[in-house]
Amino acid sequence: MNSIKVKEALKQFILEDIGDRDETSESIFSISTVTATAEITAKESGVFAGAQVMSTYFSLFDNDIQTSSYKTEGQFIEKGDVLATFEGSVSTILQGERVLLNVLQRMCGIASTVHLAKERLNDPSIRLCDTRKTAPGLRMFDKAACRAGGGYNHRNGLHDAVMLKENHIAACGSISKAVQRVKAIAGPMLKIEVETTNAEEVKEAVAAKADVIMFDNASPDEIRAYQQLVPPSILTEASGGIDLSTIHLYKGTGVNFMSLGFITHSVKALDLSMLLKRG
Repeated sequence: MNSIKVKEALKQFILEDIGDRDETSESIFSISTVTATAEITAKESGVFAGAQVMSTYFSLFDNDIQTSSYKTEGQFIEKGDVLATFEGSVSTILQGERVLLNVLQRMCGIASTVHLAKERLNDPSIRLCDTRKTAPGLRMFDKAACRAGGGYNHRNGLHDAVMLKENHIAACGSISKAVQRVKAIAGPMLKIEVETTNAEEVKEAVAAKADVIMFDNASPDEIRAYQQLVPPSILTEASGGIDLSTIHLYKGTGVNFMSLGFITHSVKALDLSMLLKRG
């Protein structure tokens, strides 16, 4: 992740939470010299994501906070593992606790879900990808977490690839017309992906020379049939209607990619805690 963007995003998250002041901590710990050590501990097993956030976070409050991180990006963590310690002002540590945990828990939850999805699919020939179904303001962190879990990033936004979806195609009149319009203005580096829902649309996308063809909400058997219509020069993607309970059914379907919205839009945060060490 871009370090400047990470810092700017975290600053906004901190301002949202603290507002003008932390009434509780500033009332109790009015003397800034009161110091302590805090630990972040995993309360369940999973995959760690957010090393860059961990190392950067408290420097936004106070350069005197000493951060010691014990886990690397993508490393498996067990319940009870200490992920990091922070030493310094009690007031500062308590002010920053909630936002840091919110970001880390979400990132670790996404990474853990991607890792589990890969295990259940059990097909290394298929790359698992995220989507744009991320929480507003958190896309950079969500996509980094996907990578930490062993997944790959789909397009980051509308700006870095063309994806002709159902409504684009309907507005243009056909897949062929939509692809022709894009190719008339797009540069040679811009990839064109076409969403398809049946065999005839797949054939039309092949004839239009799309770079990637998505099989939208297709069953595993349908995907196997559609794959026979697509030459090796065109990449394929499965998307829609896939979750942890069904992903194993797509093993061996032959697609290059599988995009999974649930890894970000329905993620369960991994349970982490931050506690001050006693005495």
